Amino acid sequence: MPRRGRGPSSRPGGVAGGGDRRPGTVWYAAYAAALAARAHGRQAPSLLAEFDALIAEAERTYDFHHGLLLPARLNRAWVLIDEARPAEAEAEARDVLRALARRAHPAEDLQRELSALICLGHALCEQGHHEESEKIARANLPRAGEDHLVRSLRILLVRSLSGLGRHEEALAQSSEAQALPEPPPYAAGHVEFRRATALHGLGRADEARAEAGRALAACERYLHPTHPRITAIRTLLSRISPR
Repeated sequence: MPRRGRGPSSRPGGVAGGGDRRPGTVWYAAYAAALAARAHGRQAPSLLAEFDALIAEAERTYDFHHGLLLPARLNRAWVLIDEARPAEAEAEARDVLRALARRAHPAEDLQRELSALICLGHALCEQGHHEESEKIARANLPRAGEDHLVRSLRILLVRSLSGLGRHEEALAQSSEAQALPEPPPYAAGHVEFRRATALHGLGRADEARAEAGRALAACERYLHPTHPRITAIRTLLSRISPR
């Protein structure tokens, strides 16, 4: 994996001109910045390199960073999906799941396991493997106690069903997702986008256009203009037949 230079402006999290330079603080500051960039949707060639460098550093000092190594690798998998490299993302997510399965207290890692399964499901969808992603979503919905995980699994299920051409089922599942509390900013417009996709699949163009418009407005309020979701929504809108 690529490594960065060691100068204050190029090391992970380095802050020129002072600040707390303890290795853990520096690493975590860089990790938090990379997380924020990914969640906001900043698409830059350096983002994957940033996660690569953070992971390499965490592997080198495993005892210090062990609690965040697997989450960092999972975020790298999401970046790979954003960069249209889903096979690599799938491999990374499966490797994270294998690592979690080897840990002594799997119950404590439930949220991380579910997050890795959600990432795996989307990587599979990107490759057209919608049946497997549907199985992942259905099997794990009963295990998800947190609203954000329930929402993410339902979104995965909606996407899987739409990919299989089962748009009525997808629409019903999207209604279940919409009934959950308001999502955090990084999830803005996601349910509406998947719902619009299902409506489009059913040939309900006016409703699909309106739902996609709501999705785009929500994304533009919170997310960077280059966020992959905004690109996907604009692509969907271009496919919906004009009025």
